[in-house]
Amino acid sequence: MSIHEECGVFGLFAAEPVDAAHISYYGLYALQHRGQESCGIVVNDDGVFSSHKDMGLVNEVFSRDILKAFPKGTMAVAHVRYGTTGGTNRRNCQPIEVNHIKGRMALAHNGNLSNAFELRNSLELSGAIFHTTSDTETIAYIVTHERLKSPSIEDALNNAMYRLDGAYSIILMSPQKLICARDPYGFRPLCYGKTADDIYVIASESCAIEAVGGEFIRDLDPGEILVFSKNGVVSLKDHCGTKNKKTCVFEYIYFARPDSVIDGISVHESRIRAGEILAKVHPADADIVIGVPDSGLDAALGFSRQSGIPLSLGFIKNKYIGRTFIAPSDRMDQVKIKLSAIKSEVSGKRIVLIDDSIVRGTTSRRIVRILKDAGAREIHMRVSAPPFLHPCYYGTDIDSEENLIACHHSIDETARIIGADSLGYLPVENLCDLTENNGFCSACFSGNYPTAVPADTRKDRFESRLSEKNK
Repeated sequence: MSIHEECGVFGLFAAEPVDAAHISYYGLYALQHRGQESCGIVVNDDGVFSSHKDMGLVNEVFSRDILKAFPKGTMAVAHVRYGTTGGTNRRNCQPIEVNHIKGRMALAHNGNLSNAFELRNSLELSGAIFHTTSDTETIAYIVTHERLKSPSIEDALNNAMYRLDGAYSIILMSPQKLICARDPYGFRPLCYGKTADDIYVIASESCAIEAVGGEFIRDLDPGEILVFSKNGVVSLKDHCGTKNKKTCVFEYIYFARPDSVIDGISVHESRIRAGEILAKVHPADADIVIGVPDSGLDAALGFSRQSGIPLSLGFIKNKYIGRTFIAPSDRMDQVKIKLSAIKSEVSGKRIVLIDDSIVRGTTSRRIVRILKDAGAREIHMRVSAPPFLHPCYYGTDIDSEENLIACHHSIDETARIIGADSLGYLPVENLCDLTENNGFCSACFSGNYPTAVPADTRKDRFESRLSEKNK
């Protein structure tokens, strides 16, 4: 079991029609690490929406012919998904499109609502009929309800945010406007920039802005709404400062691409600091330092710099394994197919092995075994995150304590289970060093939740309800 984040969002606004589908394609490509289950693009051509969504990676879903079939447009909203709420199927692909009495709307969302269950119950009791099992449709319903009594779509979203609790970074497209919003806690990142052609670009991460030739302007503040229209860019801050900032610290440890900057903090530098801290609090007598590709590489560099132990390329990663890779049979080890040890580098060596997390311990055990089979003498595993002890309700795929090895075993026991000679985690109290104490959520490590715990925490809670209704 590995950790996954829910998704990534991308949008653009231009004064004149542009090849919006191709630009969105490149933006989604840069955000592919945030979701590999499905993706979609909706282009706005003078109020007419054209869309394509399907299961698969960006380059699988969007062929050259499909992209050519899109008209030029002044706006687009796009999405890559890994589902932490709702099933893995085509009906949960985003962006969600809505036709209502006051117009059309396309909406993409990153995060999980902590009050989704209560909101959906209320909507269903009022006659709402749901076609998906994701939180995003709940958000779309509430915004639509508010639009019926609001003078503008941005006012509708502003009013809807009083009812939403939890994590949401949203990009919403109407016939005339592109609107983005970040929840008052700032759980998930959202930023915007501008290209040399005066195209505004909004994305989950700054790396996607740079991928389409844009220059990063800034992150949205927690609670902020930005409205892009022919009248320019307008910022609404009614919800800013209403909650304490709680950006997910795992964005810095694992989710985000190393070349991204979130809330003014370099993800790459943050991970290097994690490695430096590990070298101080959990030193090891070793010959080389190795990072597990890809998320352990930056922390391994930090550990090496701080400790003086040489950094080595101990693994080769198969870069051609994507979502369509056929999982091997029980007799084959999928980790071995993805990772190979360089025997000449590791044989006879005492190794510090750096990874971003340990969940069940299964993957870590297999990685340690690969190194030992290649002749490694000792493996001292260091983890650039604290032990996972609690579920996450804000968009990380940890929905119970049942499969978390740290909930059931001590550190020494875990080391024996995974086959390591020693094990050390990043201390919880050092998380503030990764984010420069800039306000973060560490509930999956500490159990200190910023919101109320959801009434139903199952990942498939809405799938189960649909099944019960269809009996």
